Amino acid sequence: MRNVVIACGGTGGHLTPGIALAQELEERGYPSWMFISQKQVDARLSKKYPNLSFQPMPGAPLLKSPLGLARFGEGFLRSFVRSHRFYRQIAADALVGFGGFSTFGPAMAARMRGMPIFIHEANRAVGKAVRFLAKRSSRVYLPEGMRLEGISPEVTRNIGYPLRKEFRRIPLERARKHLGISINDRLLVVIGGSQGALSLNQWVKDHLQDLASEGISTYCLTGMGKDSSGVVQLEGPGSKTITSRFVSFTDEMNMVLSAADLVVSRAGAGAIAEITRCRVPSILIPYPFAADNHQYLNASYLEGKGGGVVCMDQSIKTDLLEEVKEVIFNEEFRAILRRNLYSMDGGDIGSRMATDLIQSLQESTISKSVQGGVLRAAS
Repeated sequence: MRNVVIACGGTGGHLTPGIALAQELEERGYPSWMFISQKQVDARLSKKYPNLSFQPMPGAPLLKSPLGLARFGEGFLRSFVRSHRFYRQIAADALVGFGGFSTFGPAMAARMRGMPIFIHEANRAVGKAVRFLAKRSSRVYLPEGMRLEGISPEVTRNIGYPLRKEFRRIPLERARKHLGISINDRLLVVIGGSQGALSLNQWVKDHLQDLASEGISTYCLTGMGKDSSGVVQLEGPGSKTITSRFVSFTDEMNMVLSAADLVVSRAGAGAIAEITRCRVPSILIPYPFAADNHQYLNASYLEGKGGGVVCMDQSIKTDLLEEVKEVIFNEEFRAILRRNLYSMDGGDIGSRMATDLIQSLQESTISKSVQGGVLRAAS
């Protein structure tokens, strides 16, 4: 029996793949604990999984300001100490880190205890913290086609982004019925990520009448604490009522995506993996201040594979409305995007990652046993 700790808090993009891996490990008899942040988004999502074990950990993102550095340093020290105690308490055998500020302290504590470390990078740009940890890891999981300089190919696995077991594509009719949306509506879904995106929320508000006049209904996920939820009804073509919905958070993202004709979204790795799984055409708007410009790299990769369209953040006001109208009314183009997304779906990545992780732990155990036997024989 192996006890695995998974550091995965901070954003939905880090937490959901951690949950996916924990689900798979628990099914195989490997007890798992998840270190999450103290953010509201982590607390809310974790409540959906009462059979999994969550441990809130202190921590703060690394911001390049005196106060930001001080908060990061304090969070690191507190999470390092608490992680070290927790590992001893449960006799932890391995740490899996999914990036983000919640990984660094636990990873360094695991390193001090001599525990194997497994690092997953979901984005197509690798930050300094992950590069630092990768050189000290038993395994580094990267997106398709990526390599890290100085990291042996034997350590690297190109494996993609794990999605939770229940996250699957739903037939459009069923998804629409579940959400209370007419099957005849032309539906645009707008997503700013688990933290929301004020610029996308504002774009929807500014263009509600423009969209309604084209017969386009909207479903805007505003982000927790960004905007209030509500419904707006406007008159569309032929005096038809066009409904726009504003929702702060949903636990049913696969249902929302499956109901959409088109999605406008930020370009985090998690959002792209979910869009790919649900085969929904998308216009991706990379967050311009993302670390190492990783959202632009993520979006460009999807566009290069024929799975979506990229619109830059600075072009939202001038170009996005026309882009939406062009894509949402072009049935042939959207069919091509869906076919390409189908070919890009990596399948059950959580299962593949769990299999590789378990095999690595087993090989490590055998290697230690052999070394111990040789030493005893020599003495």
